[in-house]
Amino acid sequence: MGNAVLVHGAWSDGSIWQEVIGHLHEQGHQALAVQLPMTSLADDIAWTRRHIHALEGPVTLVGHSYGGTVISGAALEHRKVNSLVFVAAYVPGAGETIGMLSDKGAEMPGRAALRFAADGWSDVDPELFGDVLAHDLPPRLARRLAAVQKPTHGACLTAPASAGAWHDLPCGYVLSAHDRILDPQLQRWFATRAGAVVTELPSSHFSPLSHPEEVAAAISALLRPEEDSAS
Repeated sequence: MGNAVLVHGAWSDGSIWQEVIGHLHEQGHQALAVQLPMTSLADDIAWTRRHIHALEGPVTLVGHSYGGTVISGAALEHRKVNSLVFVAAYVPGAGETIGMLSDKGAEMPGRAALRFAADGWSDVDPELFGDVLAHDLPPRLARRLAAVQKPTHGACLTAPASAGAWHDLPCGYVLSAHDRILDPQLQRWFATRAGAVVTELPSSHFSPLSHPEEVAAAISALLRPEEDSAS
């Protein structure tokens, strides 16, 4: 049995992992989904570390979208973390921000759906949410996701990342080939520079909900029981 801590991205919450958790549990693994405060990158990293401490033994950290930045920071110099899985996620280097990395890729149609308020909080236009993030999910589910989306503060997206733990840990990358908000070719670049084992899916950005079995399999491939891990 292995341990996984699952970290959601911007404009979503831990429920995005619900089907993945079911598959991991069926395989005998233990999984916890983090509910990030989304107030700052530092706050989100600290909250993720609390979940790492809650599990006995080595942990695989899994991050979706912005959550890739969170797990890379949370795993840095953390002896319990033995691998990382990025799911349609950012893989930042030292000093890089979400905006800087997004600009390395193609201009994606999903960016036009993002709304930033004067107080720093942001969301995705509910009318466009399904089309840009979840176009391969049933429309009824996409509407529910839009209605319960978690606002994200701009401080999460503009904070420079620390040196990434992906330099030193085994990594997997689940690539969403039909992503409309995070350029699939940029995702491939992330995976290449992290030396990650790639699982490519014909998926929207929300692959944990549209392809949960495949996402769980990619995570399971890096989960190792305590006796097989160096902690």
